[in-house]
Amino acid sequence: MGFFDLISNDIGIDLGTANTLVFVRGVGIVLNEPSVVAVDTSNKKVLAIGAAAKEMVGRTPGEISAIRPLKDGVIADFEITERLLSDFIKRVVRHKYLMKPRIVISVPSGITEVEKRAVRDSAENAGAREVYLIQEPMAAAIGVGLPVDRPTGSMIIDIGGGTSEIAVIALNGIVNNTSIRIAGDELNEAIVLYLKKNYNLLIGELTAEEIKIKIGSAFPLEKEESMEIKGRDLVAGVPKTLKISSVQIREALSEPVNAIVEAVRQALERTPPELAADILDRGIILTGGGALIRGLDKRLRQETNLPVNVAEDPLTCVVRGTGKVLENMAQYSKVLIKSRRD
Repeated sequence: MGFFDLISNDIGIDLGTANTLVFVRGVGIVLNEPSVVAVDTSNKKVLAIGAAAKEMVGRTPGEISAIRPLKDGVIADFEITERLLSDFIKRVVRHKYLMKPRIVISVPSGITEVEKRAVRDSAENAGAREVYLIQEPMAAAIGVGLPVDRPTGSMIIDIGGGTSEIAVIALNGIVNNTSIRIAGDELNEAIVLYLKKNYNLLIGELTAEEIKIKIGSAFPLEKEESMEIKGRDLVAGVPKTLKISSVQIREALSEPVNAIVEAVRQALERTPPELAADILDRGIILTGGGALIRGLDKRLRQETNLPVNVAEDPLTCVVRGTGKVLENMAQYSKVLIKSRRD
């Protein structure tokens, strides 16, 4: 431990559309909260951040609005993102440290220069001494423990809340990446639309997510399941209960799932042959919350004829990767996104 380590407290952040996770060097993952902020619209006062704010989604009275400041993996509302970040940073950085923390933040690989600057500025204003950015698939690969510095290729599919990132990684770089803005949120929306169109039943975002987690799948299940859901009947205008099966939800999810499968196929087509051979040996690794959808690995295996494995604890791969980078900045300096200070 150097002198700087004693007086500063470095943190890694997976700033996600759905959830934000924070890793403190030497401690581990200390925070995993929804990326939601509840604001009083009359005076712009922040009422709740994280889990407390998520409970308000779809349930708020007129003057309170629950905002998700990140849309499709990028910052849609700068001010609110800054409040979110600074709140989370304050929760984990104890004041006994004299220096502000160094922060490594993961960002989608398809991010623009303007969006990069926004993330950097938000983190600096929220109290960071230095800010480093790392591409999400790269952080996920490091978190899973892939040897990113070797010439052998690895393919990683990170399905988050706002974006699905498909990347082939070798020699500390991303050889080709496909970042599509179809991920967990779109799966929830697909369920909402399906029930509206086929059953005239209107459900909220939180219910859709619950259905996806409980009975969502991308491949026929050995034993199909069903659950009761509650929503509002669009014709009669009254609350109504409906029994729905995993088969119906699979049909509801087919369009976004097909889009993800298609993106994987295109990514494979663009992979240099030498690396394609490595992927055949090693397989594809699924990370991110979307990796938890049952049967997605089977579906991808069927479509690509490649081995597909779901990473252990897929939700935390990215933030664990930022943590590993913090623990060994010198080794991983090549994977961090160099930024231009204007």
